[in-house]
Amino acid sequence: MKKISFVLFALPIAFACNNSSSDSVQKADSSNESKMDTSASSMKPDTTNNKMSATISVDQSTSDFMVKVADVGMTEVKLGQLVQDKSTNQRVKDFGAMMIKDHTAAGDELKGLAGQKNVTLPTTIGDDHQKKYDDLNKKSGKDFDKAYINAMVDGHQATVSDFEKTSKNTKDADVKAWVDKTLPTLKMHLDSAKAIQKSLK
Repeated sequence: MKKISFVLFALPIAFACNNSSSDSVQKADSSNESKMDTSASSMKPDTTNNKMSATISVDQSTSDFMVKVADVGMTEVKLGQLVQDKSTNQRVKDFGAMMIKDHTAAGDELKGLAGQKNVTLPTTIGDDHQKKYDDLNKKSGKDFDKAYINAMVDGHQATVSDFEKTSKNTKDADVKAWVDKTLPTLKMHLDSAKAIQKSLK
């Protein structure tokens, strides 16, 4: 499987594949690979609507990108909810609320795009992100706030760079349009996280 190690939306985590049968990200990647194998070896027209049936319509790097974005987006929402419960800093809580709102909206758009391209997305966060979530959940007070915001700054810096690269390199016009639409929001998230990070020092 072609692996990509860029970080999307916020978390500075390399996406390593593991063999856990319960990992929704791994299942989505496997499903997409299977569809690509099928489409490459035996593309058969659907005579009812003159379209190719059950074939994926983006290349593997783009489907991998979409899977990772979905994984990170769901993680952002879950972390944003955790912030509402654990943080005592209003600016951090407001940032977490923004993550919930913006990443829910982006995730809904991505689901629609994935449906058009016949790309399978994960339904729950991957094992790697669950571990990061669990580790963060063990922290409290100022330690929690700092760890959360530091992750947001580091991740968004990498994410903005990677989205810019994807905008230049992806072959799919619809994915490019979505990436370009999402980039300004990512940059705003980064600026906000940096400002909060300074205030926490």
